[in-house]
Amino acid sequence: MAHLGFDGESFRAFRDVARAGPIHMLNLVKFKPQAEYDDGRKATGAEAYAAYGRESAPVFDRLGGRIVWRGRMEHMLIGPATGEEWDLCFIAEYPSVEEFTAMIKDPEYREAMVHRQAGVADSRLIRMNPLETGGNFAE
Repeated sequence: MAHLGFDGESFRAFRDVARAGPIHMLNLVKFKPQAEYDDGRKATGAEAYAAYGRESAPVFDRLGGRIVWRGRMEHMLIGPATGEEWDLCFIAEYPSVEEFTAMIKDPEYREAMVHRQAGVADSRLIRMNPLETGGNFAE
């Protein structure tokens, strides 16, 4: 089953995590070979997702978002051998849950979402509490 969006219950639970301060959102994205636009335009999934990035960037930037890490998956060492291959992995930081919520409600951002929906075959979006770096794995 592909995961391309969230429902109201999931979003309420996301907003109800009672913690002030920045949030990190781990994004795992698998592209469709060919984007599927309702208007029939042609693009690869990667091209559609790139358009989503370009068109949503002004809103993301205005609300204080930033990309803190990006990478491409090379090999699953621990986990399913198939079905969890990701074309793009990144962590986006938002100053707060309120800024993330403002972004997804912004009309300009919602227009850019057509590209994400057209180009993404599957995804995961995981809210995380940023911790200090350094030390060992458990610190």
